[in-house]
Amino acid sequence: MKPTNSKILVLILAVGVFGILNTEMGVVGIVPDVSAAYGVSVAEASLLVSGFALVVAIAAPIMPLLFSKVNRKTVMLLTLGIFTVCNGAAAFSPNFETMLALRVIPAAFHPLYTSLALAMASQMGTPEQAAKASARVFVGVSAGMVLGAPVSSALASALSLFASMMFFALVTLVVFVATVFLVPSLPVEHPLTYGEQLSILKKPLLWSSFVSVMVLNGAMFGFYGFLADYLESGLGLAAAATSAMLLGYGAANIVGNVAAGRLLAKMPVRTSVVMPVVLLVAFAALFYAGGLQIAACAMLCLIGILAGIANNVNQWLVSTAAPEAPDFANGLYLTAANLGVTIFTPFLGVFISNGGSIASDLGVMGLLVIAFGLILIRRAVSHTRNARRSRNVMGSTCPR
Repeated sequence: MKPTNSKILVLILAVGVFGILNTEMGVVGIVPDVSAAYGVSVAEASLLVSGFALVVAIAAPIMPLLFSKVNRKTVMLLTLGIFTVCNGAAAFSPNFETMLALRVIPAAFHPLYTSLALAMASQMGTPEQAAKASARVFVGVSAGMVLGAPVSSALASALSLFASMMFFALVTLVVFVATVFLVPSLPVEHPLTYGEQLSILKKPLLWSSFVSVMVLNGAMFGFYGFLADYLESGLGLAAAATSAMLLGYGAANIVGNVAAGRLLAKMPVRTSVVMPVVLLVAFAALFYAGGLQIAACAMLCLIGILAGIANNVNQWLVSTAAPEAPDFANGLYLTAANLGVTIFTPFLGVFISNGGSIASDLGVMGLLVIAFGLILIRRAVSHTRNARRSRNVMGSTCPR
């Protein structure tokens, strides 16, 4: 593929994953509006978020495997088409049950597009070019994760819930049209059998990476799930200042994704090992800043940058553990990431219930210590694998 076409493809993939992740997380910003519009409790309305995430976690290793032999462009159009139709139909939902059903259907295809985008980016050119392409795709991931909620909330407040839901559909529709006209046919040149892809489940390095991602991502996005409450209850910020900080955190996250491309291209192993430690220091500083609003907000912007880098590290950990089956490996990465959020968000909630919002820092720091230990174990497993490979190569070249 020509470089210019590669750049266009990366841009389309980045905006595409933004639309996909925006559909998932953007609803966070309109849960109260859904509750009021359909006469359900906030807890019931939040099923639009938790139910979506659960379906993603279940479908993540299955869908990329099933569609691994299908033309990449076909997969992109299928997923974007389903998201566009379901998001548009959800805006006209006559009741909450219909809206929930229209959320579940695209959720099953979420990991299909996201894992495909990450896999395609990781295979573009040299390792350095691939790292930068992956980072650009992750800009779309982060933008969808952290900007979708404030944007959807603002649209619902300024216009209506209908306008907010149609925004989700509009983004994926634009990417669908761009894919039709700007992306060439992308047949799978060397399709792997299902058995070949499933064989990566035998690799200790993959499982050590899987568990590392669960804990590290659980720490990052578990904390983000409580960030609005942290800003309002913990730091005492007004509603307008809280919205501004959420946007600031999202922008910082995107900056971290750009920086991650360079770091993982030049020193991937060192970055993966150091990142939990740097985050640990940042959260310790945030905790000791206490209720000092300016200092705490400055540390949160720094943490936003570091979290953006950590997101890329997570994907690197899993994808490099099984590069021979990139689609399936990235699907497993999405499962690990979503399971981490599902498991460790309640864990951080316990700290908040017992010590207030700022106490969540302590829970995050504990998880980061565990993540650091797990990444060290992963590194040891990787060294053992490489040493075994070296011995096998030397044995095969020795005269008999």
